[in-house]
Amino acid sequence: MRLFDALQYPLPLPGVVSILHRISGGILFVLLPFIIWMFDTSVSSEVSYLQFTSAFTAGIGFLPGWLIKLVVLVLIWAYLHHFVAGLRHLWMDATHSVGMKFGRQSAIATLAISLVLTLALGIKLFI
Repeated sequence: MRLFDALQYPLPLPGVVSILHRISGGILFVLLPFIIWMFDTSVSSEVSYLQFTSAFTAGIGFLPGWLIKLVVLVLIWAYLHHFVAGLRHLWMDATHSVGMKFGRQSAIATLAISLVLTLALGIKLFI
């Protein structure tokens, strides 16, 4: 048996959403120091807020501003996907809606909602 035999089988959409839910939670956990820094810098004072906003244009140290925006966009997606997928799981737990049809429909809705919201906030971030 080879190591990657499992990758030969297609993963159903609810499985993809479940894996993305775990990945987005991991991203949020790993980047938590950056999230705390962004929050602290943005609310401490007017001067620190100006430093915070200049990080998106001038960058931080050797990191260019577009890379900071890209990391923030990944954080936006991770938060939105994790939140919407969490609501999906809560709804399934509360209503006992665990059928294949509902699982697929709610997975499509989760991906659509999180991607549309990420796109809207990404446009706001980059423009």
